[in-house]
Amino acid sequence: MLVHQILKSKGDHSVITVEPGTSVAEAAQILAERRIGGVIVSKDGRQADGILSERDIVRSLALRGAVCLSETVDQMMTRNPVSCTKSETADSVLERMTNGRFRHMPVVEGEDLVGIVTIGDVVKARLEELSMEKDALEGMIMGH
Repeated sequence: MLVHQILKSKGDHSVITVEPGTSVAEAAQILAERRIGGVIVSKDGRQADGILSERDIVRSLALRGAVCLSETVDQMMTRNPVSCTKSETADSVLERMTNGRFRHMPVVEGEDLVGIVTIGDVVKARLEELSMEKDALEGMIMGH
């Protein structure tokens, strides 16, 4: 399965972005309200300058306390996040996420942000693909 198929199955292609200078507290509020695990930090809404995940916020809270909530997202974000293209396979994306130990990956065309996939999106797509393969193999064995 390809990333463009995963994006298509998600339906909503909008990517939640925040501008540099946004407070971490405001970003945390967006994460909670939208029930998402990460936001793209972008000056123009078209390029991913960084990514901030709930995991980043929790780690900072544990290390430094609530003072981190008054900082800005560009102080805490992961800069130059690993991204993928719509033509990449789910397996290659899953491998990069697993090896890099991150759960959100911006999808780009050239330099433009066109979507975001999560490890949950990729695992779900892969499970659906495996289920279809299983059904096809069972059909061949049964003579259908």
